[in-house]
Amino acid sequence: MITRDPDAFLRFARGCAPDFGAATAKAAFLVAPEGFARAEQSAADNRYMAGAGAFDAGRAMAQHRALQRAMADILPTVCFPGDPRAPDGLFPNNAFATVPGRLLVGRMRHPVRQREAARADIRGFFADTLGYAIHDLSGQPHPCELTGAVVIDRARGLGFCGLSERCDAEGAALMHHAFGLRATLVFELAQGEYHTNVVLAVLAGRAALLCADGFADPGAVAAIATLYAPHVAMLGPGERGGFAGNAIALSEDTVWMSQAGGAALAPANRAALAQAGFQLRAVPLDAIEAGGGSLRCCIAEIY
Repeated sequence: MITRDPDAFLRFARGCAPDFGAATAKAAFLVAPEGFARAEQSAADNRYMAGAGAFDAGRAMAQHRALQRAMADILPTVCFPGDPRAPDGLFPNNAFATVPGRLLVGRMRHPVRQREAARADIRGFFADTLGYAIHDLSGQPHPCELTGAVVIDRARGLGFCGLSERCDAEGAALMHHAFGLRATLVFELAQGEYHTNVVLAVLAGRAALLCADGFADPGAVAAIATLYAPHVAMLGPGERGGFAGNAIALSEDTVWMSQAGGAALAPANRAALAQAGFQLRAVPLDAIEAGGGSLRCCIAEIY
């Protein structure tokens, strides 16, 4: 099922058991922020990106390396070198994603980011080293920026896809089929939002972080909140602006977000995560957040 009807989606999704696949990834990969700078094309539809003077490439590199070290405590984490021709290529989850045995390559909206999808080293790692087949969406015309645009409940095979300039309706359908999902709810993001994963996180298939003001359709918010109740944290504008919604569960018991996201998180929402069985791990990423993304955006999961 792929639908824009929140009620129809909810009725279907409630019957989906958490037997679709692993709730969290078996490994992950990052791309180093070499050449990290303001990408003007990307800034055109990313209101979270800072001005050029706020970018500190050295600090971003140090924080990124610390993120990899921290993640390596939880799961194998590979890091590919950055490409100075792709100054915001440190957010690989938009261009690359996986399902068991397959690498998905997305269609990026901006030419400055389309370079990432052509990287022979990342493609070769999956095809030649891991033996994954490649499902390549990068050559078709519809933008579909993978797990930036679609947030996935891997345990139940459910997708939540927000439409924006980074993902159109045809792109949403292409991703629904490429990920092989049982059901995908498609909805419009609020004006000014560029990616779903800034305003929604589904955590190990059993909890959700939701920024209601990031959705154009209150019905979509209500359906998602109902599906994951009682383990739902409703984030306010300050929490969204601090990137608290750009979070990920890398294991069954830990939620990761940036230090800014953790600091912005309201006590009630921190308690909601604890009640869902999660501890919070926050990592300093303020230099990287100048690029308009945060911790979740840095992580491409390997299933």
